[in-house]
Amino acid sequence: MFFLVNEFAKSIKILCLGGVGELGKNMYVVEVHDDLFVIDAGLMFPEDEMFGIDIVIPDYSYLVENKNRIRGIFLSHGHEDHIGAIPYILRQIDVPVYGTRLTLALTKIKLKEHGLSLKIDFREVKENTQLTFEHAKITFFHVNHSIPDAVGICIETSEGNIVYTGDFKFDQSADPLYRAHISKMTKIGDRGVLCLLSDSTESEKEGYTPSEITVAKELDDVFKRAKSRIIFACYASQINAIQRLINAAYKSERKVAIVGRALHHIFQMAAKNGYLYVPENLIIVPNNLGEYPDNKVVVLMSGNQGEPLEALQMMVKRSYNQIQIQKGDTVIIAASPHRGGEQFLIRTVDMLYRAGANVISGKRVHVSGHGRREELKLMINLMKPKFFVPIHGEYKMLVSHAQIAEHMGIPSENIFIPEKGDVIEIKHGKIRANGRVTAGNILIDGSGVGDVGNIVLRDRKMLSQDGIFIVVVTINRDEKKIASGPEIISRGFVYVRESEELMGQATKLVKEIVEKNLRGQFFEWSNVKQEIRDSLNGYLFNKTKRRPMIIPIIMEI
Repeated sequence: MFFLVNEFAKSIKILCLGGVGELGKNMYVVEVHDDLFVIDAGLMFPEDEMFGIDIVIPDYSYLVENKNRIRGIFLSHGHEDHIGAIPYILRQIDVPVYGTRLTLALTKIKLKEHGLSLKIDFREVKENTQLTFEHAKITFFHVNHSIPDAVGICIETSEGNIVYTGDFKFDQSADPLYRAHISKMTKIGDRGVLCLLSDSTESEKEGYTPSEITVAKELDDVFKRAKSRIIFACYASQINAIQRLINAAYKSERKVAIVGRALHHIFQMAAKNGYLYVPENLIIVPNNLGEYPDNKVVVLMSGNQGEPLEALQMMVKRSYNQIQIQKGDTVIIAASPHRGGEQFLIRTVDMLYRAGANVISGKRVHVSGHGRREELKLMINLMKPKFFVPIHGEYKMLVSHAQIAEHMGIPSENIFIPEKGDVIEIKHGKIRANGRVTAGNILIDGSGVGDVGNIVLRDRKMLSQDGIFIVVVTINRDEKKIASGPEIISRGFVYVRESEELMGQATKLVKEIVEKNLRGQFFEWSNVKQEIRDSLNGYLFNKTKRRPMIIPIIMEI
């Protein structure tokens, strides 16, 4: 036995700080004795109603409160939804960060983009690495995903093994860089798995996720048929999609220009470290595109946030510096939209067609990096867990995965479907909820971290729906009269020139309220403003059936 302390752990606790009831924002904590092992720290792209928000990360206040107990952050792979929150967390928590070579390289690029000069304790792991702590041992196993160096994580404790699959599928035709180590998974299962935390993203889909080979063949055909430029759009960290693009470009004798700062940095790093095979003289700089015929070039692009759709729209609008969409272009969108981004994808495709481009997207040129139902069954069969916790997915996906596990013979009382913040306790041979911790969203808007909350989002939503109505009045309290105004400024509510009667009545209403309060014995600013808001709100709604945000401004001379 490797443990330095022989006493049994009273219980094993698993906390879900993100990644359940949603797609993205993955962050989980396994608690053994007093030690905390943090698994992944990802981001999520904003949903439609998160106006102005750039990204969303998990609320990690529990980690800050318990930072002295954290033994490390363990990263499964280098996609944004698993490493994107690292730059924010490491500003407040000084702990080692463990990951494979590619995963750590992508994390370092992320930190550099944020301008962080912190001395981070990065510790590279390989599949055969064993990390020994006082109350646990941590080992790794390769999984097949859409990025190399992806691993599952096994935390061995005195109570049993906790296995976290990370994102996975089983593609039997996968390149060696992406191949799953099934025999090692079998050995872990044979030793006994106390609890399996498993990826649920594609749990509602029958069968198997299609092989990457089918997409590669389709891409080759698209390159042969295209008569003009090809624009290939993908997430910056989609190493497998980038390799397919390089292979197809080389076969069709096209040069490749890379557009997008984040993509450029990741491309250079991946090629330098052997995760991309790039034939000599294939890459050109974007400024040299004009030196080649249109049917001999490909533009590999992504946005500066690593997400391609917004950059594509900028290309259509001709507000992108390096390149614009032109008639005859073939645009390949090799990415699935994030949750809430489906309408944005539809609008982007429509804009591209209006610009004269031919657009190819969907399963013809992109396959999921996550396993479907038969692959999820295979993982359960390999691990043979006593307890099962579905993770990484919307709630309906977690339920679907739980049903698969029950069908595979795991008793329903041994399956726990988590919500964000749940503390899952395994004790005395049972799994149950044991309280909750703080969990939710931290919204990132520009350089602001967490300073935009639900109230601000509500205001932004109101502004987007009914606009703003500003009333400015200057008063002379000594003389008890209005010095100037009321002046009304309307934005996004009504067109002022066509609403003179409405504006006139609103002005009259405000003037009466201010004059009435000036004649009174006391003039309370807050009371006057609230009366203006209430009166205007009722009047404007009766006349227009709209509720703009009303902001009274009273100045005194």
